[in-house]
Amino acid sequence: MFAALRVRNFRLYASANLVSLTGTWMQRIGQDWLVLQLSGGSGVALGVTTALQFAPTLLFSFYGGVLADRHSKRRVLVVTQAVMGALALGLGLLVATDGIALWHVYLLAAALGVVSSLDMPVRQSFVSEMVGPDRLANAVSLNSTVFNGARLVGPAIAGSVIGLAGGDTAPAFLINAASFAVTIAALLAMRGSELRPSPPASRSRGQLREALGYTRRHPDLVLAMSLAFVAGTFGFNTQITIALMAREEFGLGATAFGFMSTAYAVGSLSGALLSTRRSTRPLQRFLIVSSGVFGALLVVAGLMPTQTSFALLLVPTGAAALVFSVACNSFVQLGVDPQMRGRILALYFMCFMGGTPVGAPLIGWVSEHLGARWGFIAGGLVCVAAAVVAGAVLARGRRVRLELHVVPPSAQLHVAAGPRADPVPDRVAGIAEEADGEVPGEQVARDPVR
Repeated sequence: MFAALRVRNFRLYASANLVSLTGTWMQRIGQDWLVLQLSGGSGVALGVTTALQFAPTLLFSFYGGVLADRHSKRRVLVVTQAVMGALALGLGLLVATDGIALWHVYLLAAALGVVSSLDMPVRQSFVSEMVGPDRLANAVSLNSTVFNGARLVGPAIAGSVIGLAGGDTAPAFLINAASFAVTIAALLAMRGSELRPSPPASRSRGQLREALGYTRRHPDLVLAMSLAFVAGTFGFNTQITIALMAREEFGLGATAFGFMSTAYAVGSLSGALLSTRRSTRPLQRFLIVSSGVFGALLVVAGLMPTQTSFALLLVPTGAAALVFSVACNSFVQLGVDPQMRGRILALYFMCFMGGTPVGAPLIGWVSEHLGARWGFIAGGLVCVAAAVVAGAVLARGRRVRLELHVVPPSAQLHVAAGPRADPVPDRVAGIAEEADGEVPGEQVARDPVR
């Protein structure tokens, strides 16, 4: 379960990330509550803030992927972490000096989104550089465990800090600003000789087209990115929907909102821990089923009549969300060539988070006009519908491919045990990729024959 933690560089990275991400979750809770204070409880304003923070993903994530493939990932991360710390400090000082206005929050959220969109593909692809391919699936799951461990304690700490400060959100932002120094120190303390950098990509034109063409040639990646887009656009808006349920549906304050977010994080942490035991690439049908389960739980959570039952349902909902997202991340990372990993991950996160600028205001509008419950219900129904459609498409493709099983004896493919040989030709790998993860030898077809 904790195999990747045997690597010193990853231990440093994971430990620092736990501190930094705790501060990040404190800022998210503080920012949401600050917007509700400044806007008089407007769900649309909350959705706009979230949209501004995630809209840059569509515009800049690919450049982050290019940076990851061209330059030292560790050096790029030091710069991005320092800039994000400065933005958090600026927001905290504006609130502390009573100079804050809603447009300030919008502007700083957009700036944070730009830097985060550059940081994310670099950070995700850096994981493989620290641990290597054999421990990559475990490291991705542990990374999500750290993320959700921070999500477990960060909202609760933020809610308590804001409550003790009489509703003042400045301490949450200032603590987050300080937390980035821990990550920078850990990055600088790593042993460069123990990293496993992939060969840098050369500077050339058409790298976006190259990444898009690579994805089109791999239908399994198209499936994963399509499901991620729907879930990210309509399902992963709990920072909005939980806040509105707490304030508008149940009439609760910041402390209760923080603990509801913690309930969701408890489930997320559980889902991430469950995922750490996976050491191979997930099946395509697993992605479809986990997406459908997540959507169904969103619908059920939105129907809960009391704050207690709602908080309890947030636990399995958070678990399902993380099982799906970790599986998607591992599925993509383990299915691409190392020289393309940064750009393909950038495309993946553009799908996963790029729909938020549309989905967040839409879910906020639905919640404001139809009731906070419908933010959960509508998002869940869309996720379930997407899973059903993906399942039908995959099943139809499998039925078509079954007709091609009768082949001449000369066309048989023999795979024997033995030392590593040359990579399987792209034509054969493409056939195996389309055949769903259940076909024996899928991993062999993706990697060099063993």
